[in-house]
Amino acid sequence: MNLNDIVDLESYPLDDDDFRTANKMAFDRNGVLVMPAFLRPDAIDTVCREGEASQHHAYFCSQNHNVYLTPPDPDYPADHPRNREVVSSKGCITDDQIPRSSPLHVLYDAPVFRDFLCTILGEDALYDYADPLSSVNLHYAKPGQELGWHFDNSSFAITLMIQEPEQGGAFEYVEGVRNSDRGEMNYDGVARVLDGKVIPHRLAMGAGALVLFRGRDAIHRVAPVEGGRTRMLVVLAYNSQPGIALSESARMTFYGRLQ
Repeated sequence: MNLNDIVDLESYPLDDDDFRTANKMAFDRNGVLVMPAFLRPDAIDTVCREGEASQHHAYFCSQNHNVYLTPPDPDYPADHPRNREVVSSKGCITDDQIPRSSPLHVLYDAPVFRDFLCTILGEDALYDYADPLSSVNLHYAKPGQELGWHFDNSSFAITLMIQEPEQGGAFEYVEGVRNSDRGEMNYDGVARVLDGKVIPHRLAMGAGALVLFRGRDAIHRVAPVEGGRTRMLVVLAYNSQPGIALSESARMTFYGRLQ
């Protein structure tokens, strides 16, 4: 299997300089880039079958957390936006549970894809995680599961929609809610989002869509899944430096194991 079997390279010429420049400008302007039908139908079907076959291996968990993904701050009351809790619940299979022959690994390792990502993200290079679990993850959200409002700690996220739910499960975000570089947390703005007083943007992500997103200062969530079909989403995780592993505490939290 080669990259052309997986990606529609006619619609998405990843090695074309003009194509890269246009998409980098769009990403820099909007903080999000959606590439619909990035994966070919056969590749979507293959990954979907792999996901269904491995779902019994998934580690499912439900967690309460604040939007900043930090421990509670005793200087603020529990109902303050700094400490207010939301719920995130999902299942996950890890890099080592996804077949090495999977289109996901072929895409993740493809030099032209990684070079394309470097251009769009403004990175000199992108590297695999040093631990065996974190580079490629497949996430499951069953009916009633969701990802609560939060900011990312990483500067970018790369995802592939594999299977949409029947209803719900929309990716929603509000851009520019905080300025993490300046340490401005904007508690009032966060409270308005949590109280439903802000209408969020909603991304249309059909099966096979590639999405690049900057979520450090844009608060975002996945709304509760409805209907009988499980939402399946792949996270392609890279580092800007080699030799970096996800912390042991994070691996236990997300995967329920260290290796």
